[in-house]
Amino acid sequence: MTVQTALEQADAGLDASLNRLFDLLRIPSISTQPEHADDCRKAAEWLVSTLKDIGFDASVRETPGHPMVVGHAAGPEGAPHVLFYGHYDVQPVDPVSLWHSAPFEPVMVKGPTGDMEITARGAADDKGQVMTFLEACRALRAADGALPLSITVLIEGEEESGGVNLMPFLQANRDELKADVALICDTGMLARGMPAITTMLRGMVGEEVTVTAANRDLHSGMYGNAARNPIQVLCDILSDLRDGATGRVTLPGFYDGVPVIPEETRALWRKIGPTDEEGLAPVGLSLPAGEIGYSALEQTWCRPSCEINGISGGYEDKGFKTVLPSKAMAKVSFRLVGDQNPEKIRAAFRAHVQARLPADCTADFVAHGGSKASIVSDTMPFLPPALKALEAEWQHPAAVIGCGGSIPVVTEVQDALGMDSLLIGFGLEDDRVHSPNEKYDLTCFHKGIRSWIRVLYALTGRAPQ
Repeated sequence: MTVQTALEQADAGLDASLNRLFDLLRIPSISTQPEHADDCRKAAEWLVSTLKDIGFDASVRETPGHPMVVGHAAGPEGAPHVLFYGHYDVQPVDPVSLWHSAPFEPVMVKGPTGDMEITARGAADDKGQVMTFLEACRALRAADGALPLSITVLIEGEEESGGVNLMPFLQANRDELKADVALICDTGMLARGMPAITTMLRGMVGEEVTVTAANRDLHSGMYGNAARNPIQVLCDILSDLRDGATGRVTLPGFYDGVPVIPEETRALWRKIGPTDEEGLAPVGLSLPAGEIGYSALEQTWCRPSCEINGISGGYEDKGFKTVLPSKAMAKVSFRLVGDQNPEKIRAAFRAHVQARLPADCTADFVAHGGSKASIVSDTMPFLPPALKALEAEWQHPAAVIGCGGSIPVVTEVQDALGMDSLLIGFGLEDDRVHSPNEKYDLTCFHKGIRSWIRVLYALTGRAPQ
């Protein structure tokens, strides 16, 4: 087999590949909404059927939540064994009114750069990315009747709703899922036309806090000033999370385990990455927030963060109501780097709230996940051939980058299976992931398929033909 033959198969079959992707995108597999449980199962069954069509031994695996998809295909004896991970579930689509087309009726439109864009919920996160890998496997099978190495596929159905069943599943099926390296396609490129492998991911702690004051909502004229306002209490507590002068998070011990990034690394990032203005301009901003002394790129790649993701309380409907609410709620997330401990951060946040709570108020907490940051060693043997394979496809040097997001599966694979991961994705900053009008560039989908063909062959250690 030659790589070129498989690449030609991928090119010739692109229309059919798109049709299959569109079929998957039409399934509204929103894992966080119970009314879509049947749709999540439908997506899992669709993937099992697709894997079997490619030649995998595949099945739906039950969990206490949404099912997993597992598939196996053996390669030549002595070839490496890879575990590919992706997820079939997607984010909710609200607000629907902001979509230019139906979220689960994929359409192809010309984007502002002139490239065609696939618009649908899940187009980039993560169905489009998953299908680049599966379609690469299909092209390799069509070219030679076999795969160049052994592949296990694991596709999750709860990544967008906490993924609480993934770690138990990995632990319970350790022997079956163990491989030489994990391949995770839930990340992006450095920029359009510039491939990358992500080697640094931030961890995350999610917390929901509800402050309760009076035992019922009160008339603000009769009780204003006299009774505690839980919204004011909560705002004061949240304001104290950051130092106004330095931008640093004030939780005791928060920066324990945060690594110092070498100046030569920061200099390289300044060379290859966007400036503050370039990085923030697409969202209508220009000045980096957070810690003083760090660029916007550094703030997301290598520094921890504290963000208020939602806050509510009192009357929120149209019009006006002079109410003093009984409760106020906020959702707060912390992105972690290096060796920061998620549970210590969670405990520090709760202690921060309790220490500032008036005596006649109470606070209740709900945890929303927690994971450590992950770092892929630059000495990992599969990294150099993967970088070269990406460069060959995109005709541009492949960069080693960080990512501000969190992908808990990376640390879970390390802890449960003892495996390192290669994070290779083809998403772009403007893909509107988690937002209305999510899209995936046709070029990213097409060249993503071709890239995986090159990467899978390169990981065998044989020279390209």
